[in-house]
Amino acid sequence: MIRLFCNLPALVLLLASSVALAAERPNILWITAEDHGPHLGCYGDTYATTPHLDALASRSMIYTRASSTAPVCAAARTTIITGMYAPSLGAQHMRSRVKAPEWLTFYPALLREAGYYCTNRAKEDYNIRVEHKGWHESSSKAHWKSRPEGKPFFAIFNFTKSHESQIRNAHPNPQHDPSKVSLPPYHPDRPEVRKNWAQYYDRLTEVDRQAQRCLDELKQAGLEDDTIVFYYADHGSGMPRGKRYAGWSGLHVPMIVHVPEKFRHLAPEGYRAGGQSERLVGFVDLAPTVLSLAGVKPPEWQHGRAFLGKYQTEAPKYSFGFRGRMDERPDVSRSLTDGRFVYIRNYLPFLPHGQRLYYQMQTPATRVWFELFQKGETNTVQSAFWKSHPAEELYDLSKDPHETVNLAAVPEHHQTLLAMRQAHEQQVVNTRDLVLLPEPMMHQQAEKLGVTPAELAKKHYDPESILPYARLSLLPKGEADRALEKWTTQDLPLLESYWLAVYLQTLPESDVVKYEAFLLRTMKRGGLPALVAAEILARSPRNKQQAEQAVQRLVAFADTKQSDSFTSIYAYNALDRLQPLPESVIKKLAKLNAVTEGYGGSYIARMRGHLGLPEPAPTKKKKRKSNSK
Repeated sequence: MIRLFCNLPALVLLLASSVALAAERPNILWITAEDHGPHLGCYGDTYATTPHLDALASRSMIYTRASSTAPVCAAARTTIITGMYAPSLGAQHMRSRVKAPEWLTFYPALLREAGYYCTNRAKEDYNIRVEHKGWHESSSKAHWKSRPEGKPFFAIFNFTKSHESQIRNAHPNPQHDPSKVSLPPYHPDRPEVRKNWAQYYDRLTEVDRQAQRCLDELKQAGLEDDTIVFYYADHGSGMPRGKRYAGWSGLHVPMIVHVPEKFRHLAPEGYRAGGQSERLVGFVDLAPTVLSLAGVKPPEWQHGRAFLGKYQTEAPKYSFGFRGRMDERPDVSRSLTDGRFVYIRNYLPFLPHGQRLYYQMQTPATRVWFELFQKGETNTVQSAFWKSHPAEELYDLSKDPHETVNLAAVPEHHQTLLAMRQAHEQQVVNTRDLVLLPEPMMHQQAEKLGVTPAELAKKHYDPESILPYARLSLLPKGEADRALEKWTTQDLPLLESYWLAVYLQTLPESDVVKYEAFLLRTMKRGGLPALVAAEILARSPRNKQQAEQAVQRLVAFADTKQSDSFTSIYAYNALDRLQPLPESVIKKLAKLNAVTEGYGGSYIARMRGHLGLPEPAPTKKKKRKSNSK
């Protein structure tokens, strides 16, 4: 007791300095909304009615080239919470829920260690699982007001009013006049499309009011001058070819950042009220940025770059994006932009950007657009979304902001194409992007080795050795033919064989026939390469018996008694591309086991619906649980 009394002055001094330190650190408030691009008045959209966000922007700085990094919520939020590109963790696929490696810590936990009170209201939706997420409270009631007095806070308020599901309701009279909508050229001019756009803008007005209520609470509490405020949306608009699209209309989001005078030393050079920044910022940068604002040095394993705070960095040359499986539809695309050009690399070029997703097709604009395409009533630009996409796309946003003219084959842009292709492939290598490892094979290998997908990427995956096989679709035909003739006669590993089969999937039957022996050999080996080979052989018109056997092979892959759910989803997609299927095959599929719970269950049910099998039951909303720690 005497020793404590003797040290009391020092203890008081320590406590006083701690309080002072806390006072010098900013509160940080993130106001986020779902499914909307930069369709705000402050971004020059004259159709938008967003006075409160426009007023916030007038005393803040807006980022004109902000990217969600992923065009769908769960993948984008996984990138935010980790500060890493989700494909490096195997978490790029929608609602995949992969296990995190032990070394990974979510940024709220790092903020919490630094003395911040961290709340999230309320959406998480991460594709990755950790034991402790770091939130003091994450629930529909979470609020910075619950913090201990004097403690700095980091708080998120997420609004769902603008979500895709909210723009397709039966509201008969949108407040925004549908006749005044400025339609993008890829959308057909139909009443349903105009109405959905008008409803979308109505929802942005509602979000605008919700955002202002958050700001009013700050002001009423006397914290306006002590709080750095961010406003952003979680990816592009919920309209078709916004959300889920790997290009700029799927990734471009608003980003408004307000730094009060007290903390201007944490703002970037050139920050001014009402200003704009053309710096490339992405969701991968948010975690290191918020840590930097709190005075915490971002960990080296984070891929992002802080654009505010003590540890802010130089602007990157490129902003990267990615697209994995979207609900029940597998796909593999990567993109990057330098602010002017957008490059998209499609690894499965036999697929369209506009795959028919059960959930997305609930929007009237999507259904009408697809029906018009099927009837041949869409023009070239409007039809492109529903047709197989090329292996590479290149768009000049300065002349073509809606990404409708692919410049990938235009000679004058060849050097730009090569530079962006190289930057993409270097990014794959540097971040150990699992783009080259299909989802079923990723999980199978991780389970076999007893590691997480992230550890698999770091220690058991060599993208440089696989890239040549996945690059076949980029080669001149003669060069690709020579490589195929060499490789198809070798006993290659399964992954390399998979990429050869994927390339063959893009070729006409007259070219494929030369590699029939390879396909038959591959189909007998098993695994995902066998599934791809079976789909190709099932299309062959020359050997009816062989084609029927290939279809039966796909049916077996679809059976969840024989396959994991990841492989089953791939098999159902292959069968869907082979439609119409014989009645005998439909009857056999109807009798198959189909999981209805756990990962993949609802997606398998949706694929069965696409095949005319029993329709999926409506998804029941689960009661959200608080995970306060």
